[in-house]
Amino acid sequence: MSAPINKVCVIGAGVMGAGIAAHVANAGVDVVLLDIVPEGADNRNAITEGAIGKLLKADPAPLMHKRNAKRITPGNIEDHMDLLGDCDWIVEAVIERLDIKQDLYRKIDAHRKPGSVVSSNTSTIPLANLTEGMSEDFCRDFLITHFFNPPRYMRLLELVGGSETRADALEDIRNFCDIKLGKGVVDCKDTPGFIGNRIGIYWLQCAVVDAIENGVSVEVADAVIARPMGIPKTGVFGLLDLIGLDLMPHILDSMAETLAEGDVFHAVYQKPEVLEKMIADGYTGRKGKGGFYRLNKDGGKRVKESVDLSTGAYATSEKPDLSSVKASKKNGLRALVEHDDQGGKYAWRVLSKTLTYAASLVPEIADDICAVDEAMRLGYNWKFGPFELIDQLGAAWFAAKLKAEGVEVPKLLQTAGERPFYRVQGGQRQYLTTDGTYADIQRPDGVVMLSDIKLNSEPVASNKSASLWDIGDGVLCLEFHGKMNSLDFKVLAMIRDAVERIPRDGHKALVIYNEGSNFSVGANIGLLLIFAKIWMWFLIAMIIRKGQDSYKALKFAPFPVVGAPSGMALGGGCEVLLHCDAVQAHAETYTGLVEVGVGIVPGWGGCKEMLIRWFGTNKRAGGPMPPVIKAFETISTATVAKSAEEAKSLLFFGENTNITMNRDRLLADAKARALELVRGYTPPEPVEISLPGPTAKTAMDMAVDGFAKTGKATPHDVVVSGVLAEVLSGGATDVTETLTEDDLLALEREGFMKLAKHPDSIKRVQAMLKTGRPLRN
Repeated sequence: MSAPINKVCVIGAGVMGAGIAAHVANAGVDVVLLDIVPEGADNRNAITEGAIGKLLKADPAPLMHKRNAKRITPGNIEDHMDLLGDCDWIVEAVIERLDIKQDLYRKIDAHRKPGSVVSSNTSTIPLANLTEGMSEDFCRDFLITHFFNPPRYMRLLELVGGSETRADALEDIRNFCDIKLGKGVVDCKDTPGFIGNRIGIYWLQCAVVDAIENGVSVEVADAVIARPMGIPKTGVFGLLDLIGLDLMPHILDSMAETLAEGDVFHAVYQKPEVLEKMIADGYTGRKGKGGFYRLNKDGGKRVKESVDLSTGAYATSEKPDLSSVKASKKNGLRALVEHDDQGGKYAWRVLSKTLTYAASLVPEIADDICAVDEAMRLGYNWKFGPFELIDQLGAAWFAAKLKAEGVEVPKLLQTAGERPFYRVQGGQRQYLTTDGTYADIQRPDGVVMLSDIKLNSEPVASNKSASLWDIGDGVLCLEFHGKMNSLDFKVLAMIRDAVERIPRDGHKALVIYNEGSNFSVGANIGLLLIFAKIWMWFLIAMIIRKGQDSYKALKFAPFPVVGAPSGMALGGGCEVLLHCDAVQAHAETYTGLVEVGVGIVPGWGGCKEMLIRWFGTNKRAGGPMPPVIKAFETISTATVAKSAEEAKSLLFFGENTNITMNRDRLLADAKARALELVRGYTPPEPVEISLPGPTAKTAMDMAVDGFAKTGKATPHDVVVSGVLAEVLSGGATDVTETLTEDDLLALEREGFMKLAKHPDSIKRVQAMLKTGRPLRN
């Protein structure tokens, strides 16, 4: 019988176990964290209490808000096993030794409540071995939940059941990990390394061994096995630095011990001498003195260096100029692997082995290709899974090239023949099954993807930067789709179109959502630079006015507007959300008003809305000064919330904010939220506030001057902060007067234009466009 999971216990407070506990706490669920009693320690909970302390200091943060640590109860396995009695799920995350795990399982079985689920985080020991000799009830409640590190950020959760595992236990954990923890749950078979590590470790090892044997530098390797293949820019050697070089020998040994003798992994299983020497010398990656890359700080400069794989010596790292990479930008993946330069040849050797291996493993490791592709996308951050990459090459072309090189073509690739592994038929995405037929890709209940809607419909309205889509039940979706979802005239025009169209055409509500990596990085500052160079100040003033008018129309529209962000929502992207009736945010939303970094102030209502929010909250002290100071502190430091939960604390998101943990469920949740607001909806009333004027500006100027004297603020920081203080204090006003929202917008426009004309602000914009980093001038 299905049962809710209200409390969890994690046993093992290492990096992974503590990270799992933190993420359970992020989900709003109480969690017990247990470990051994350290020998000779006065504090018997020293390990778990220490682990919680590290969670609070770690960067990137395992906790979505520091207060979530209060949901974690520390303890030890000698004194506190009775705490298991009210836990619904017990996660074992201890050392990968069968004897230690089974001894722990016997203790767990003696203290857990009937029907509680027990799982192991292992990826190396078969489930059948873990449960050998355990009670029948334990075996029915036992499964494997393999998290990827760090648990908060890596979306993959590999789920494995045994022959005796009850189906409802698997379903309970699948649902909890999907909905509450936000995981992409992939069902795997009980095979070594499951899916992600089975393919991923082989891929990494192929890349390292081939580079060493064929004299390919780490820079060349990481240039081709990265963005040209839809793989993160760390590439292979950068990823190994991140993982830790010292972990690789243990992982390789484990794979070699558990994989069958005939598995092709054994052909690349070796421990290169250069790698062993690096580890011995302390070059274990980013956690050590460096790895395949290091920063040399001699002479006061930070010089990036890379290791020579043949000698082990370091030299200044040089970005390679590869014709194959350039060809791939124009003509895709096949142009990369067909190219005759060193990069192209290396790319083919590594990619062909990896894709051939993946194709040979279905259905051994998973029932279908969708699970394999999903695991590699979520577990290794590949943009495309192995079978999606084969489709880019062409399955028939790939098979013919393998055959020409004398490589055995996997059966599944033979089954595909001239056909792709994925296709769209009748507006439905389909995948090729192992028996050679196509089956529909099924979304879980509660998952709605805009990409699926697009297969069956045309946009209601569209331009180069934004589109409106009908997502059913009277709800329209506004999608940004310009470069990095930046905002420009065309986006503003689509906002105005939506505001007019929805009541006119009988629609009910608007959701602002897209499936890009980031909701929006803000306004297109390239336009600011272009207009400033030709002194077209009136065009800059016009786009600021249009932005303010568009966002104001959004705020006071006669229908509910729900913002549904994920990833970065910065500057103008944050301001969009500030003007929505409600926000349904993905948990991993990073938002803030960052305009000061490019030498300007928020100009599309950001200053106005932050003032209104701080004046309207009970989180601040009384009087007109505290809310002004709070808004100033947040905006002047370009503070960015590192989670949706943190955004609520900073008032970027208001009390009308709900959080969705699973990215794939965001659109459905936002649509449901919009429909909830439709009944009896009335637009918000305009707000008037009283601001302290010059008195507040003087106080803020003095604070910034203090930062400047200690070197914490640059000369232009002082200039920008002074203008921001003028806007937030209300200009030439005092507390006896009231200012309307339009008055506040006028102050924003005036402040923005003053800074837009300043040469040091122009320099900041230029630097941001060129380097992606703020200039500290």
